[in-house]
Amino acid sequence: MNAYLILDLTIHDFDRFREYILKIPALIEKHSGRYVVRGEQPTVIEGDWSPERVVVIEFPSREQANGFLQDPEAQALFLLRHQTTTCKLVLVDGCL
Repeated sequence: MNAYLILDLTIHDFDRFREYILKIPALIEKHSGRYVVRGEQPTVIEGDWSPERVVVIEFPSREQANGFLQDPEAQALFLLRHQTTTCKLVLVDGCL
């Protein structure tokens, strides 16, 4: 079953965040992930959720998504994301 990482982020320091943008795709691909939505500005239809940018990354399985999240090579980039953005991140399973 596919799994999806969904990020809601606001970028505070784009110059520093650019390194993340350049390097993270290779680590996503390493774990067989692919972008479904890449930093798009959403249109809020209902509710009070107002994300600035949304990213959706699809993985073939929850295990591969967790492998990406736990990859030692990715940790410095995750720290950089935390330092340069405010973000929320969830992992959800897809439908059968």
